[in-house]
Amino acid sequence: MVDQVSSQVSSQVSWNLSGDYFENCSCSIVCPCLVSAGPPLTARPTEGFCNVPLVFHIESGRYGETTLDGLNVFVVLHSPGIMADGNWSQATYVDERADDRQTEALAAIFGGTAGGPMAAFTPLISKNLGVKKAPITFRIDGKTRSAEIPGILHMSVDPLPTMHPSGEMWANIGHPVSPDRMVMAVGATDNTYSDHGMRWDNSGRNGLYAPIQWSNQA
Repeated sequence: MVDQVSSQVSSQVSWNLSGDYFENCSCSIVCPCLVSAGPPLTARPTEGFCNVPLVFHIESGRYGETTLDGLNVFVVLHSPGIMADGNWSQATYVDERADDRQTEALAAIFGGTAGGPMAAFTPLISKNLGVKKAPITFRIDGKTRSAEIPGILHMSVDPLPTMHPSGEMWANIGHPVSPDRMVMAVGATDNTYSDHGMRWDNSGRNGLYAPIQWSNQA
């Protein structure tokens, strides 16, 4: 466990990355936190709470002089009620292949302290469960995205059925991870997470996936 990874990794360090991401939350399809008649995050999640794992693969990336190519990151977010009300918990898992500099950089980027998209979540997080190194597997097989951490995470999503010839339903829902385009997806039948005293089963629940292009530069 990387305890309280130094948040002194400055947000002024220039960084950028590109790759892929997917998530599978505990809401029924479609998640009212993102698609509802009210402002985003103000509707009550379908289960009254939100448990959402977000998995990332970095195809290429750099934090200052530190390269991040090929590394994976997994972020867990738990909201006990309406997401806009805050009081979220967050846990971060960094690819076990990352060295110390890469681990610090990834913890800063995906914890939001280095600026960029994940910083949008930080005002809502009241409990940081820390950063762990883990063997994170990330796969793309056709239109299926999947990830695994032995004993902790087993997760897979597929696009929602559509009559569009692409086989994917794209939406610009403004999600901070990929604001302009995301594919609406659904979780597989064995999507589980177990750690930090929590056990989730998001099988058959709402999913999203998208390519990502991130930077802390305007």
